[in-house]
Amino acid sequence: MDQFNRVKVAIIILMLIGSEERRCYCKVVQFIFGDSLSDVGNNNYLSKSLARAALPWYGIDFGRGMPNGRFTNGRTIADIVGDRMGLPRPPAFLDPSLDDETILNSGVSYASGGGGILNETSSLFIQRFSLSKQIELFQGTQEMIKMKIGETAATNFFQQAHYVVALGSNDYINNFLLPVYADSWTYNGETFTNYVIASLDGQLRLLHSLGARKLTFFGLGPMGCIPLQRFLTLSGECQESTNKLSVMFNNKAKNVLETLSKTLPNATYLFGDAYDIFQDLINRPEIYGFSNSNEPCCRVAKIRPTLTCTPLSSLCKDRSKYVFWDEYHPTDKANEVIANAVVAKLGLAKPSNGTHNS
Repeated sequence: MDQFNRVKVAIIILMLIGSEERRCYCKVVQFIFGDSLSDVGNNNYLSKSLARAALPWYGIDFGRGMPNGRFTNGRTIADIVGDRMGLPRPPAFLDPSLDDETILNSGVSYASGGGGILNETSSLFIQRFSLSKQIELFQGTQEMIKMKIGETAATNFFQQAHYVVALGSNDYINNFLLPVYADSWTYNGETFTNYVIASLDGQLRLLHSLGARKLTFFGLGPMGCIPLQRFLTLSGECQESTNKLSVMFNNKAKNVLETLSKTLPNATYLFGDAYDIFQDLINRPEIYGFSNSNEPCCRVAKIRPTLTCTPLSSLCKDRSKYVFWDEYHPTDKANEVIANAVVAKLGLAKPSNGTHNS
């Protein structure tokens, strides 16, 4: 091979290497950070966790009807919102089948039952991923993808993705409102909420520094109206003091999202407010086709509270008529009503999900 041809071949090789580095993996995927309302199986792989949805009758109305790690009978709110946006459903981070190709095509869910914005939240569950831990795992995912497609393409991939953050209820129900936790006697309602919000602000800023440009944060529902909280009252009514904590948290979180959207470069951070629709669903269930909004569908005979759904539990006759699946979590049908309301309120449009090369 003469000198000219050798130079020609070298140029072609360099062009090929460069084009691979510039290749744009533009399939839009989701990265989800959350708790049991979004968990799609991570906690099932945490063998010591006391917060797992690994037994029947969880998942009875999803796929083959077997437990899949979702803390409900069917889909989560994040499942449904993602479907409405035309985005693929991300698998659990701890799913053994997860690999770099799956991440590029479907994203990842780091959501973990019991997870909180604060690291100390739900420590009684032994194993769970806090938001800080979930973000740490996401950083590991980023390194994997950079090795796969190069730093430039990876940066573009992560900046094009959608991010969902949905935590906060455990910081109250499994921390502040339980006297076994130090936070319950260190703070009052407002100072604790400020503590949680300050932590959330820092974590959202960290996600932005890692590439999160399009993010939706789901606010809290009326926590005082979940079956467990109502059971703990003499009247069986909602605990309004707990609901006020939800409203306080939501107002402060919304302000954080608005501030970050205005101050962080290229950030579109949305606040998904589901409080009003969830409260209306509880107050007027018949308007939405439900008949029961104060008791769990899955429970052991008439024993209350039944903290989890097990094979010994009996199910209500019509799962589509109950707002709550267990003492904590909504049913698939209720999740659908809530998710559709959030999608409509935020005007979330179905994006193009094709793969293009630059």
